[in-house]
Amino acid sequence: MAFPTRKIALAGLVGALYAAVTVLLAPLSYGPMQVRVAEALAVLPFVFPETVWGLYFGCMAANIFGGYGPIDIFFGSLLTLAAALLTRALARSRRRSAFWLAPLPPVLINALGVAWILHLAADMPYAPTALWVGIGQTISCYGLGLPLLSLLLRRKNTLAGR
Repeated sequence: MAFPTRKIALAGLVGALYAAVTVLLAPLSYGPMQVRVAEALAVLPFVFPETVWGLYFGCMAANIFGGYGPIDIFFGSLLTLAAALLTRALARSRRRSAFWLAPLPPVLINALGVAWILHLAADMPYAPTALWVGIGQTISCYGLGLPLLSLLLRRKNTLAGR
């Protein structure tokens, strides 16, 4: 079996890109009214399963700079991992609706989970925080991520040596 260097490189690239975009756009990326633009990358496991781990480690690196401490660094990253795994599972379902549902796991999981983390770490009210995080996730994952996914699916055979 050949060493999967392309897959490892793609996962690393996605992780680095996620962390860099999140930190560079820090005023938008953190807090209860966040639009984490890097979350548009959360659709990538639908096409490239190896990006699950890149998203996880990229989120962990980005959350170091978020100011909410270990709970966000570790548990916030686990939310991204769970969402990425569910997005990947949707791709395996082979249903026509899977494309439209691909951004949904990161929207729902982060709206509910990040709001809980912010509630615990910063004493923010849960329900309004969940609403605002959900709106930001919808903007990132559906507004940016879905067009990205569409482009990737159209060009799937030419990308990453496939």
